[in-house]
Amino acid sequence: MLHLSARLRRQLEGCALAGYPEEACGLLIGRRTRAGIEVCQVAEARNVSADRRTRYEIDPVAYIDADDRACAAGLDIVGIWHSHPDGSARPSERDRAEAWEGWSYVIVCVHGERVEGLASWRLGCDGFVEEPVSAEPFEASSHSS
Repeated sequence: MLHLSARLRRQLEGCALAGYPEEACGLLIGRRTRAGIEVCQVAEARNVSADRRTRYEIDPVAYIDADDRACAAGLDIVGIWHSHPDGSARPSERDRAEAWEGWSYVIVCVHGERVEGLASWRLGCDGFVEEPVSAEPFEASSHSS
């Protein structure tokens, strides 16, 4: 389960819309708990791909900045988000080939000036498996120690 507050979801969707018609991207900062992944911050990153309309590549400087920010807050990078302009919220074969096990991959589907979907995926033995996304308030009692 990926816990993504309504506020952070709006922030993520706003970043995806601002990047349209190119793929926008960034990192998810949070913590792993018994109840799943809690996203505490959404970090935007510059897409440095040579073909930003169909690919994303996170700026390495943005990755280092996000990692520093996460460490300073006692958190970790728990995943990546990116948009699929005029596509679906399903991962591509390239997304699968470049994914790391243990991370959440949030994909935002953007068509014109509208977000039409958001889904999270985790890499398993047989490819991506959709991960449920919850906007419910995260229970402090579910944090692991």
